[in-house]
Amino acid sequence: MATMRKLGGKDIHPVGLGCMNVSWAYAAPPPPEEAAKLLHLALDLGYNHLDTARLYGGGKNEVLIGETLKARRGEFYLASKMGIFADGDRRYVDCQPDTIRREVEISLKALQTDHIDLYYMHRRDFAVPIEDSAGAFAELIQEGKLGGYGLSEMSGETLRRAHAVCPVTAVQTEYSLWTRNCEISVLEATRELGVALVAFSPLARGVLANGVRDPATLEDKDLRRTHPRFNAEHWPTNLALADAFNAIAAREGVTPAQLSLAWVLSRGEHVHVIPGTTNPDHLRENIARADWRPADAVLAELDVLINRHTVSGPRYPAAMQATMDTEDFAD
Repeated sequence: MATMRKLGGKDIHPVGLGCMNVSWAYAAPPPPEEAAKLLHLALDLGYNHLDTARLYGGGKNEVLIGETLKARRGEFYLASKMGIFADGDRRYVDCQPDTIRREVEISLKALQTDHIDLYYMHRRDFAVPIEDSAGAFAELIQEGKLGGYGLSEMSGETLRRAHAVCPVTAVQTEYSLWTRNCEISVLEATRELGVALVAFSPLARGVLANGVRDPATLEDKDLRRTHPRFNAEHWPTNLALADAFNAIAAREGVTPAQLSLAWVLSRGEHVHVIPGTTNPDHLRENIARADWRPADAVLAELDVLINRHTVSGPRYPAAMQATMDTEDFAD
């Protein structure tokens, strides 16, 4: 069993399960009975940190977790998020205090629980002072409905402002060898403040798990089809990086996914990862070597191979990037 890491004052396995693609976003989601089996298997394997959101599947992901795991609620640390709303083709962010309170109640009902361990603002609402949103979370924590609150894709400055009103439990951000934005300020700010950093997409959206060879084979609604790094201009460069990475994993006797997760976890004792999968074999693979740390020379070799200068293309389309509060590199 891997050494546990602190999250919300509790000892939590450093490899959690991101539940998004069980209901939405990449390939077509599995049938409900298969999704339920996957969630039970995750708990059986030792996963004790499950991450969902109101957005995932239009609320279906929370309902799935609530229905499937209500009898095992005491076995895992439960995280969800609010703030991003999808109304047809329109997407917007709303983190007004009244909205936060309303969404928490919807989540509690869907998840069939009386408390959520960690509840994030999914994105920054630039129309609402972060202090006002943090104040709403402070009240919900005091009421016992939330164990703590978090920020998703927010900057070091925003973290410090929110933390001054009510201590932040965790910042969730994309972090992998090929997405390093949190290294501008968030990684250090979380370390300094004693806040956990929860890395989503730690496998570079499957690329560093040898999960994408030809983006043309991705399903039509797969979100990665809209991301620049997967288009014809940038993909050849990025595939070459993945091939070199795969060779290092083979040399070290681990899978590419295990090497990628180990690199992210090496960035600090306060760092957690939440890879997502709908494949039971990948579920086993991701947690199997959580106690393994590559040699410092290997970590340095990976740093040189894949970084913001060697990866081709921005991480998001321009419209999506504009919704991010996490700092972006100037070049």
